[in-house]
Amino acid sequence: MLDDLAKVVEKVGTLLLEWRNSGIFEGYWDGPQFKAKVDYMAHLALTKRLKKIAPAIPIISEEDETSIQENRPDCYWLIDPIDGTASFVGGFPGFVTQAALIKNGHPLVGAICAPVLDLLYLAERGQGATLNGQPLYLSSDRETTILIDNCSEPTGVTRAAYKDLNFLRYIECGSISLKICKIADSTADVFFKNVIVKDWDIAPAHLVLEEAGGVLRNVNGKRITYDGNYKQNGLIAVASQKSCTRVVSWYKTFKKRKKV
Repeated sequence: MLDDLAKVVEKVGTLLLEWRNSGIFEGYWDGPQFKAKVDYMAHLALTKRLKKIAPAIPIISEEDETSIQENRPDCYWLIDPIDGTASFVGGFPGFVTQAALIKNGHPLVGAICAPVLDLLYLAERGQGATLNGQPLYLSSDRETTILIDNCSEPTGVTRAAYKDLNFLRYIECGSISLKICKIADSTADVFFKNVIVKDWDIAPAHLVLEEAGGVLRNVNGKRITYDGNYKQNGLIAVASQKSCTRVVSWYKTFKKRKKV
C-alpha cells in the first residue's frame, strides 16, 4: 500500500505545481489560515486517487467538514491536501501534500510530497522511514543546535527557546509537516510549537519522525494519539527522548517566568 500511496501524493504534487504555474490563487483568510480554491482542488484529486487504492477505507480531510466526525472509524485515511497553503500562494517552496492511514488511533503508513523541493518522505510502522528512497536514521546522542520554525527569524516563544536553549542556527520553513520531516532528515534538531495543531497537519510526518528514531510529543511531553476532536496541544519534534525531556523542562520554566 505504501508504494501506491507514494504514487498518489507524487501525482497530486505534480498537479499542485501545474496549478501554481497557472496562477490559481483565489481564496480568503480564515483567521491565521489562508483558504484557497486550490485546497479543494487538491482535496478532490487526492481523495479520487485514494479511493482507487482502497475503495472501502473512509477519508477524513481538512477540506471536507462533513468527514470530520467526533466518532472516528477504526481505520481511515487522514489527509491534508495542502499543508502550507500560504507558502503555496506566496511563491515559497515550503508546502506539501500528504496522507496517512490511521488505525486505532495510530498512523500505519504515511507519505509527504514537497513538489517544489522534490522531496518524498515515506514511512510504514515498524518498517522505517525514507527520503527519496534513502533510509532515515537519527542518532540518539545528536546535539540540539538547529531550531526550525516558519518565520524569517525567531519570534515569540521560539525566540525565547532559541536563546535559552543555546541554539546555534535557525532555519525557516513553511509547512508544519515539512518542519517535522526536517527533524527526521537531520536538517534541524528541534521544532517547538505551543499553539493548537490539527491532526491532519502532523499525522504523516509523525510516523516519518518516529520511524526515523525521533520523538513527537505535545508541549507537556505526552504521547500524541489520533482520537477525539482532531486538536493537539502544541508539539515538540526532536531527534531523541533526551532532547524532548530537555525542551519540556525548559517550557515549564518558561511558563512560570511568564506568570511572574
